[in-house]
Amino acid sequence: MKTIFEKATRDILIDRINSLNENNIAQWGKMNIYQMLKHCTVYEEMMLGKHQYKRSFIGRLFGKMALKEFLKDESPLKRSMPTLTELTIKETAGNIVSEKKKWISLLEEYPHSSNPGIVHAFLGKLTKEQIGVLVYKHTDHHLRQFNG
Repeated sequence: MKTIFEKATRDILIDRINSLNENNIAQWGKMNIYQMLKHCTVYEEMMLGKHQYKRSFIGRLFGKMALKEFLKDESPLKRSMPTLTELTIKETAGNIVSEKKKWISLLEEYPHSSNPGIVHAFLGKLTKEQIGVLVYKHTDHHLRQFNG
């Protein structure tokens, strides 16, 4: 499976991020381009262990099943999946260029990341391998959402 820890995979994702601009419109969901970029930077900070969020009750009940479903094969994440409350971006406008740069910078931290046991607010404790695949799939999901 593709993982954010592979340089070639990361480079392709970064090229796709660089292709985004204010004219990209969501193919599904409620976020605009700025909200998606900001959501992804907040997500990367969580996955890199820079911010921790309390486990949700529903995540404690269904997180392991969802994780198994996400990691069962190379299929992309489904459209219009619910977003964790902590990762929902309310502000609708901001600097798209700086958010793209921040997102790319965070993605480039993964090869040097030494935090293999983060606790995802819904999915629970993750291994380094799980983090790699989930970050790839999450990034791909939002790039597909905006034709990136």
